Amino acid sequence: MSILSLPRTIATVFALAVVLPLLGGCAADKQDTYKELPVEELYNNAMDLLKDEEYDKAAKAFDEVERQHPYSVWATKAQLMSAYSHYVHNKFDDAISSLDRFIQLHPGHKDVAYAYYLKALCYYEQIADVTRDQKMTDNALKSLQEVVDRFPNSKYARDAKLKVDLARDHLAGKEMAIGRWYQGQQQYLAAINRYRVVVDNFQTTTHVPEALERLTECYETLGLTQEARNTAAVLGFNYPGDQWYSDTYNLVEGITPDIPKPKQSGWFDWW
Repeated sequence: MSILSLPRTIATVFALAVVLPLLGGCAADKQDTYKELPVEELYNNAMDLLKDEEYDKAAKAFDEVERQHPYSVWATKAQLMSAYSHYVHNKFDDAISSLDRFIQLHPGHKDVAYAYYLKALCYYEQIADVTRDQKMTDNALKSLQEVVDRFPNSKYARDAKLKVDLARDHLAGKEMAIGRWYQGQQQYLAAINRYRVVVDNFQTTTHVPEALERLTECYETLGLTQEARNTAAVLGFNYPGDQWYSDTYNLVEGITPDIPKPKQSGWFDWW
């Protein structure tokens, strides 16, 4: 007899008789999957996965440490290690999310400086070519500077300072790329604005000599002879042996006698 011809009650009982053993099997499988373990064992298993470069599994395993033993010392360590697992796997958004949570929950922890530093590295690793958007460079610069300001005596401050300089140089390079494009399009005022940003805001970067030389070119093209001479003078005084100054000297005649007297605050402030 077909099941379709059975009364509703008998059909229901039949269905339950078939389904319940299956549900029981699923429950057993799920119970087998979750297994409470000692915190040290969970943490060591996660470390083994990390060493084996099983980064996704490692991150989940570290999360499991915190889930099963949320009030242990190991749970706090596991939060950082989970973030690190995401970082080395280039899952920077997940790493940043985990680090923000760690910083919020443990602002006075002995490893909080490392959390700030690792967060800054997440942004730094995503810095794009100067032809692309520099949002990540801005984020990296702010985060790296925060490490320097908050933890000046930490072992991470020195590297953060170095990367701050590199990030600033990258931002200056972006301004230079835009300035060169405007100059190539004969939009000299727009180019001047970009080169001035480099000279005014990124004075310690490697792009300043070129910015000064190109400013001189733009001023000379626009017939602003005195501005060209002043700019060339600053370039000559600060970078006398630089190739960019040699190009400028050939462009602007008689610049040496007209070098103005700088203010005490520096050569880049008087013009």
